[in-house]
Amino acid sequence: MRKKTLRSIDLARDVGLSTQAIRDYERYGFIPQVERGPQGYRLYNSQHLHALRLARVLIAGYGWEHALHIMQHVHTHDLSSVLSEIDARHAALHQSRRELEQTLKILRTLSTALPPIYEGNTSAKPLYIRDVAQRAGVRVSAIRFWEAQGLVQPHRDKSSKYRLYNEQHLRTLQVIALLRKANYGFEAIRSVLDQLSSGTPEQVLIAAENRLKELAERSRHCTEATAKLWEYLSSQL
Repeated sequence: MRKKTLRSIDLARDVGLSTQAIRDYERYGFIPQVERGPQGYRLYNSQHLHALRLARVLIAGYGWEHALHIMQHVHTHDLSSVLSEIDARHAALHQSRRELEQTLKILRTLSTALPPIYEGNTSAKPLYIRDVAQRAGVRVSAIRFWEAQGLVQPHRDKSSKYRLYNEQHLRTLQVIALLRKANYGFEAIRSVLDQLSSGTPEQVLIAAENRLKELAERSRHCTEATAKLWEYLSSQL
């Protein structure tokens, strides 16, 4: 029995898109190839509508590019590539969650263990390396090594070339010292320092906690999209 023919406007109304968007989805490959009638009109059917609904859910969960690749593989019956795309997306989310949870752990440590911020004049006389080493409670050699790792970049006296530090440099050294004592590696420390450049540990902590919530929401969308994908594949058997 011939499938009921649908118009582009029927699909557009169902998923809340314009008719041009429906044609774009077709052109990109989100839905199966569409036959043409004698007068050149597109002959959509329920399978196209089902694929379009699935594509919208996949985009919400996997993003436009991953969703497109999945749908293209679905239309060529390449289940292995479909599974590969799904696994890669979930692996990326898992890795992002692990990295973010480590960052949160570090930030919570910093927010409670860092010494109070110096309240003096931040434009005061610059500090020399022995001064900041003493105040940070570390060796001069450690500061030089951290500089070589790109974790701190002091100013240089134009004439003597001596390293010159300010209160912000000292704060950075205190962060590094605390995290090294907790056995964190340089990549983790560098990531935290980058984030701290935009605010205090408390502010960055709040932002990171919000990102973790957003990540959980993306993971939920991916799970929902995967379930809808299996429904679609089962309907095609």
